[in-house]
Amino acid sequence: MARKNVLSNLMNPSAEPADPANPGQEEQRPPITYKGIGALGAVTRSIDALAAKADAAREIEAKLAAGEVVIELEPDQIEESFISDRLVHSDQEFQELVEAMRVRGQDSPILVRPHPTKDGTYQIAFGHRRAKAARLLGRPVRAIVKSLTDRDHVIAQGQENSARADLSFLERATFAGELETRGFDRETIMSALSADKTTVSKMLSVVNRIPKGVRAGIGPALSIGRDRWHELATRFDDPANEDKAVEFLARERIRTRPPEERFNLLNSHLTRHETPAAAKPAPATWHRKDGAVEASIKTNGRQYTIALKAAEAAAFGAYITRNLDRLYEAYRTENKQKSGD
Repeated sequence: MARKNVLSNLMNPSAEPADPANPGQEEQRPPITYKGIGALGAVTRSIDALAAKADAAREIEAKLAAGEVVIELEPDQIEESFISDRLVHSDQEFQELVEAMRVRGQDSPILVRPHPTKDGTYQIAFGHRRAKAARLLGRPVRAIVKSLTDRDHVIAQGQENSARADLSFLERATFAGELETRGFDRETIMSALSADKTTVSKMLSVVNRIPKGVRAGIGPALSIGRDRWHELATRFDDPANEDKAVEFLARERIRTRPPEERFNLLNSHLTRHETPAAAKPAPATWHRKDGAVEASIKTNGRQYTIALKAAEAAAFGAYITRNLDRLYEAYRTENKQKSGD
């Protein structure tokens, strides 16, 4: 028997031997298969299964990159966003969410990104309350995983927040302030909050003028809108009002009230105790002898405002702006010379 026939019979024992009368004729056999032959078949099946899993994994990774696939993550694999978007969580609303998830599960997935510094950990872009509820229930969290830059992360977080009706103006303003503090530009802040330049400026004015401790003492105050927060912010142009506000908000009868009431009571308290000079400081004025330009000057110790009035006010103001570095250096040099005298 030819060597190739011996090997063929070893690999396929059920095949018929070649016809001795026709030694040159190749016998007709079915295609050789290895899968049913003991250890060799088992190895082959394992290799096929691994290859199928690898293909499936690549497909899932591709879909995850496009945000098309929802996966389950354990709560201890997930961390909160690096920027907070809420001042407080309502216990009642959170308990309602927990009960809803207990009964019908997690209706919509959260969005996470691979943690930028911790392998095997994910960072929430949005869906913090759902993740917290899943952790409380001892259930995995349904999530979409996407690779996001810090900018994409905060835009996704902010836009999802902006779509929620239960996020107050102060919370959105605080989020804007956090973004500014971390160095994000105005365009990113506007995109994250789905807000125009004027609205973002108002938000930043509120969080920059009202001290953080006062904002935390009041709380989100859902029904208080932009204009009223801006009005309260003007009270803190007087530096003495920060201590007054902190002391007032710490009183037992005040801190047990709802946020909206705390806001209204504090605003009334500061208005009643406001000195006429602090409420309406008299502006100083300056003008050239030839009347070419006039200036109205206001200061309260923390801010110094110059308002120009003239046909060339805009051009003169732009000139001052362009030369602020030079003017400031001249001011410092003059001060040093005076201190050395």
